[in-house]
Order: sequence, then structure tokens, then C-alpha cells
Amino acid sequence: MRKVAFYTLGCKVNQYETEAICELFRKKGYEVCDFEGYADIYVINTCTVTGMSDRKSRQIIRRAKSQNENAYIIVTGCYAQTAPDEVRKIDGVNLVLGTKEREKIVELCEAHFSEDFYACQNDIMHTHDFEPLKISDFSGRTRAYIKVQEGCNQFCSYCIIPYARGAIRSRELSDVLKETQRLAESGFTEVTFVGIHIASYGLDKGGYTLADLLLAADKVDGIKRIRLSSIEPMTLNAEFVEKISGAKKLCHHFHLSLQSGCDETLKRMNRKYTTDEYFDIVSGLRKAFPDVAITTDIMVGFPGETDAEFAKTCAFLEKVSFSAAHIFKYSRRKGTPADRFPNQVLSEVKAERSKKVKEITDKSQLCFMQKFIGTRMEVLFEQRQGAYFEGKTDNYMNVLVKTDRDLSGIYKTVLLKQIKNGSFIGEIVEENLT
Repeated sequence: MRKVAFYTLGCKVNQYETEAICELFRKKGYEVCDFEGYADIYVINTCTVTGMSDRKSRQIIRRAKSQNENAYIIVTGCYAQTAPDEVRKIDGVNLVLGTKEREKIVELCEAHFSEDFYACQNDIMHTHDFEPLKISDFSGRTRAYIKVQEGCNQFCSYCIIPYARGAIRSRELSDVLKETQRLAESGFTEVTFVGIHIASYGLDKGGYTLADLLLAADKVDGIKRIRLSSIEPMTLNAEFVEKISGAKKLCHHFHLSLQSGCDETLKRMNRKYTTDEYFDIVSGLRKAFPDVAITTDIMVGFPGETDAEFAKTCAFLEKVSFSAAHIFKYSRRKGTPADRFPNQVLSEVKAERSKKVKEITDKSQLCFMQKFIGTRMEVLFEQRQGAYFEGKTDNYMNVLVKTDRDLSGIYKTVLLKQIKNGSFIGEIVEENLT
């Protein structure tokens, strides 16, 4: 029996796809093993959102080769899609498969296993069908991801992803609900709907939208929590929020990518909103869901970002007061408009700005968390961390409880007592929840 190992870089969509590919190999009789050990086949699902992502992908490919010089190495994902020639030059790569036709990965591997190299080339920009990768189980996890959407039509000036993933394609609503039900029957009580641009769900189909999906999934027996991956802020307008307020299982956590708090910078980025519009969306969510957590992505050092523009971003971050933030330094991506923009920002300036943004968002995160000290919240526990068991609240705050018990996959009501290193230290106050 051949052994196969997997490594995933990048987003939750990639994580979903790796799990689906893993399941395809299992069904064909392959033994799935740890990536850090010996395997006959290594599958690396790559990311290309930044230059660092490309470098990390190359490092992981070389690591696989060092673990078994005779291994068959498959490279898939966004980096493989946008730079197949670069991937081909990496010593030891046997199969390059981008972001399409992954449902055929086992057949391609077996058909070309005796060959030194094979590339499955595809034109992702003219692909209009959603690839039917499916999952029936998530090994060792309490939260399941469900991919519902693929592609992006936004073309932000800095982003390579539309060129890696193609145009928007949505999964049939009935198919999403069937997978949600299958996962519930497998014991999962929390699901996260993921997509490259999940706000576009249903727009290519007509007849249903993301809101319709949330309301339908809310009725699936066995599911207690429904989460959304990162979503375009302007989707969450008053009409949308009013509609989804009927979804009782929808978690009160929304990741709204901001990128910049300066309108001039947002315009150069080709983002589709102003800071005033963004703030109105945040205000509407906080009015509808008083305990809501608003998290975000912030990019520093975009071409042409002056000190004055950066100051506007800092002021806006303080005004919004996010509950958490991912901070990125702008990374030039060949093939995107921003790569050709003048006034590229020096790396040392990016580093200084990143540090400043982190100071602001760390402070706002602490302020948000302090509101919940002394309150009781339901926590879904996930994994052990030393003497503690770790879990998440509905609004995605991290909670640690000291216990000898295995609480994986169990809900408990927890008294939030103190904050330590970005997490709550709590105490279980109710023992009869399941």
C-alpha cells in the first residue's frame, strides 16, 4: 500500500480542498501519513497571495524531496496555477496541477507515476463550472469547512488570486445542504462556509444568494453553529443583515477585509467602497448583534501610500476599533496592475507601519475582550494546550479552561475570568451541555 502525505499553505479554501483530495486518495486505498515522515507521494497545496507564500511553497516542495528522494511529488493550488514553469524547475516535482481538475488527481498520479514529469495545464480564466470536490469527514477536527464558491471578479489592483482562481462559480444550493447534513450526521456541530469571494455566492446561478444559503443551512438538524469566511463588507448592508437575522445558528463574527482606512489608497487598490460606507456596515452589524466581533485584514505600504494616507488609516482603525486584525505588508505580484505603480514603498517603511498598526489593533482587541470579563458564554472546545483545553465562543474569542478531561467537540458554558496573551482563562460553570 502506497503512503501519501499532504501539506497545505494558505486559506481555508485550500484547507478544504486538501481534505477533499485526501479523501480521494483514501477511497483508492492509499494510506495517509504525516507529512514530516516518509511517504511515497507528497501533495503540496500551494498559495500565491504574497511573495512569501511562493517562497514557502518552494521550501515545502524541497522538504518533501529531502524526506524521500524517490518520492512522487504533486504540486497543486494557486502557485502551481499562476507559475507552472517556476514549479516545473524545482527539483523533484513530478506532477503540476493548478486549481482545476483536482477531482482527477489520483487518476493523473497513477497514469503518470512512472514518468519524470507531467503538467496538467488548464485555462482557469474560461472555466465556468464549480469543481465537485466533496468531503464526508474532517479528521481530527471539531469544525468542518464547506466550500460553496470559487473564483473572484473583483480584480483588486494588488491581487493575483482572480488569475489563479478564475471567474466566480457557485456550488448548487442543494449540494451544499447535502454536505452540511452529511457532516452533521458524522458528528460535526459547527460548519464554516468558505469561498474565494463568498459574497458572490449564487450571483452566477440566479435564484438564490448567500443569505438564502444561510437561512436554509440554519434548518439543518444537528448543526449548532454556522460561520462565514472572509466576506466583502458591502454585502452586509441593512437589507442583508435584516434577512440573515432570522438565521439563529449564524455566529456573530464577521471578517470584513478593510485593507486601508484611507479613501485615496482604497481607490488605487480598486476596492469597491469608501471608509464611510465601511463604517456604516460595521455600525449596522453592531446594532443588529451587540456581541458581534468584527475582524479584518489591513495592508500597509501599498504603492503611493504617503505618511498622510497612512495617518488616515491609523485614525480609521482607532475609530472602528476592531476585535482582531491580520496585518500584511504589500507584496508585489507580477501580472497585477499595482506591480507597475510608481512610488513603491520601502521595506523598512512597511515594517514601521506594520508595527504601528499592530499596536492599534492589539489595543482595540483588548478593549473588546474586556467587555466580556465576568460574563458566561458557550464554548465549543477543540484541542488540548498543555494543562488547558482550548475552544471558541460564538463570536470567535479564544478560551482556555484548565482541566484533565478531553473536551474535544463538546460545548460548555464558561465563566470568562481573565485575559492572558489574547485568550480568556475561564471556568466551566455548566456541565450538562452536549
